[in-house]
Amino acid sequence: MSRNILKYLFPIMILFFSAGNIFPQQKEIETKKNQLSDIKKEISSLESQLNSKSKKEKESFNAINNYSRQSFLLNKVIAGYRQEERKKDEQINQSENKINEISDNIKALQDNYAKYIRAIYKHGQPDNFEMVVNSSSVQQALLRLKYLDKFSEQRQKDVAELEDSREQLIVANETLKAEKNEKEKLASAKAKEETTLLSKLAQQKKVLYAIKHDKSELKKEIDERKKAEIKIRDLITKLVAEAERKKKEEAERLAREKLKRDARPLEDNTGIKSENTGESGYDVDLSTEGFASFSSRKGKLNWPVAGGKIIRRFGENKNSKTKTVMLNYGIDIAAGKDLNVKAVSDGVVSAIDWIPGYGSVIIVTHREDYRTVYSHLSEIYVNEGDKVKTGNIIAKVGDSVEGQVLHFEIWNSRQNQNPEAWLTKR
Repeated sequence: MSRNILKYLFPIMILFFSAGNIFPQQKEIETKKNQLSDIKKEISSLESQLNSKSKKEKESFNAINNYSRQSFLLNKVIAGYRQEERKKDEQINQSENKINEISDNIKALQDNYAKYIRAIYKHGQPDNFEMVVNSSSVQQALLRLKYLDKFSEQRQKDVAELEDSREQLIVANETLKAEKNEKEKLASAKAKEETTLLSKLAQQKKVLYAIKHDKSELKKEIDERKKAEIKIRDLITKLVAEAERKKKEEAERLAREKLKRDARPLEDNTGIKSENTGESGYDVDLSTEGFASFSSRKGKLNWPVAGGKIIRRFGENKNSKTKTVMLNYGIDIAAGKDLNVKAVSDGVVSAIDWIPGYGSVIIVTHREDYRTVYSHLSEIYVNEGDKVKTGNIIAKVGDSVEGQVLHFEIWNSRQNQNPEAWLTKR
C-alpha cells in the first residue's frame, strides 16, 4: 500500500473507530439545538406579546413578568453556551496534550534515527556478508544474521512510525484549529445574548420604576408573591420526594446485591464483583456525599449577599402601602453595592426555575436534606447539577419595586426554617 493511500486512510480509520462516540454526540447536539430553538421561539413570542400592548399595559406588573420570563430564558441560553465553552476548553486541552505527545514521539524517533546516521557516517555502512563470514562460529553467525534482520526491521518500523506520527500531527493540528474556531463562535454567541439580557433587565427596571407608587399594580405583585411561596413549597416537596424515591431505590438495589452475594459465596470469594447496572436511576452527580455538614453550621452560615439588610422577616409581614398581610417563608434582603449572590454552604444546584412574582429561582441541596432558595435574580452563573462550595458566586440580585432585593429561604426536608436563626449575627 502506498504512503499516499495511508495518508488519507489514517483519518478515515479514526472516524470509523470513533463512530460509536460520534453518533450519540450528534444526537445530543441535535437535541440541544432543538431546545435552543424552542427557547428562542418563546422569547420571540413574549417580545411580540409585549409589543402588541398599549403604553399603559407596557407599564404594568404583567409587563414586568414578561421581561422577567425573557430574562430567565436568556439566562438559560447563556448557561448553555457557557457549558459548551467548558466542554470545548476540555477538548482543546486534550488536543493540545495529544499534539505534545505526538511531537515528543516524533522527536524521539528523529533523535534515534540521527544516532543511526551518525554511526554510519563514523563507522561506515556495515557489510552484512563480512560480519557473517568473520564470525568465530556457526552459532555466532546465526546470531549476527538474526540481529541484522531485527535491526533492519526496526529501522523500517521507525521510518514508518515517523511518517505516521507526522500525519497524525497534521490531523491533530487541524482538529485543534477547528475546536478553537468553534470556541470563538460560542464566545461570540454568548456575548450577544449577554448584551440582550442586560437590555431586557434595563427595560424591566424602567417599568418597575413606573409602577412603584401604583397601589393596584403593587397589589398584583403581592398576590403573585403569595402564589410564588406556594409554588416554591411545591417545588421543594417535589425535590424531597424525588430524593426519597432515589434513596429508596438505591437501598433496594443494595439489598438485592447483598442477596446475590449471599447466594454466591464461592464466586465472591474468588474476587468476582457485583455490577451496578444503574437500574435504580440514582444520579450520583446530584448526591451531597462529601459536602460539609449543614446542620452543624446553624448560626454560622455566611450571608448570601454581602452587606445586605433584612427588609422583610420570616413569618407574617404587613405591607404599609397596601395594608395587606403576607406570610413569608424566608427573608427578604436588600442588597448593598455588592449584588453577587453566594452559596451559603457546600451543595449541588438541584433546580433552576422561573416563578411569577419571584422571577428566576435557584435551589441548592445540602447535606442532611437541607435546601436553600435564592430568588429575585437577574443573572445566573450556574447550571442544574453543578457542585458549589461555600462562598461561590451563583447569581446576581435582580431589581424589584423595592429595589435590589434577594428573597432567601432555608428548608429541612418539607419544613421551612427561619434563616435568621442560621445566618451569622451581624
